[in-house]
Amino acid sequence: MSASTAAIQAEGLVKTFHDPERGEVAAVRGLDLECQPGEIMGLLGPNGAGKTTTLRMLATILAPTAGTARVAGHDVVEAPLEVRKRLGFLSGTTGLYPRLTARETLEYFGRLHGLDGAELADKVARVMDAFDLHPFAEGRCEALSTGQKQRVSIARATLHDPEVLILDEPTTGLDILAASDMIRFIEERRAAGRAVLFSTHVLSEAERLCDRIAIVHAGRVLAVGTQDELRERTGASWLEDVYRALVAEVEGAAEEAPSEEPSTP
Repeated sequence: MSASTAAIQAEGLVKTFHDPERGEVAAVRGLDLECQPGEIMGLLGPNGAGKTTTLRMLATILAPTAGTARVAGHDVVEAPLEVRKRLGFLSGTTGLYPRLTARETLEYFGRLHGLDGAELADKVARVMDAFDLHPFAEGRCEALSTGQKQRVSIARATLHDPEVLILDEPTTGLDILAASDMIRFIEERRAAGRAVLFSTHVLSEAERLCDRIAIVHAGRVLAVGTQDELRERTGASWLEDVYRALVAEVEGAAEEAPSEEPSTP
């Protein structure tokens, strides 16, 4: 794969936060990542591994402390507006305006993306069909259930048919049928040549969807590959066991590394 054609290209990404008690805390530590058009890349790792922080940096919500990242050919620090034009982003903290209806929300955000007239109507209809929003399209967002709000948020993020989708736990709060619709939609985006980067704790989703998987631990990517490549490397069959084996490999190497002895005068 050529980095020059990558839809997402991150090199040496670092993000540190200041904690009053612990001082500087590194959430992401020199992370490298690449996702190509027409590819679904999954980020797997436990809470606190740095997945969400990484996705937020790529989505221009957080500025990297160090390193570089480009999305759809544009630098996330130097050209954040160009990135946002080409990006659909969904996270667990994506909010909705409570007094707008589901339909009004889609129309409002569609106009923010420069859509209008027949094009706006067509795209609103497309996502309303894709995520079955019609039964509550005229209901205010403040009155919707958690799953209904999530479906509106997903539709909002994908309304403008972005080149790149970054999804943080996209099926959280969805019932079985809605989650199935979301998975089908992601597969359709891949078929349309879009790049999809998403994190999930649902390993069956990763097994079904991902062309490649990045295993993330302690702010670093431990390994990237197809499921078969990761299984061959670790000798494990299940993704959970693949992750455990890779973490054990890294921690074992750290324990075996010689410690630096102070030089004697």
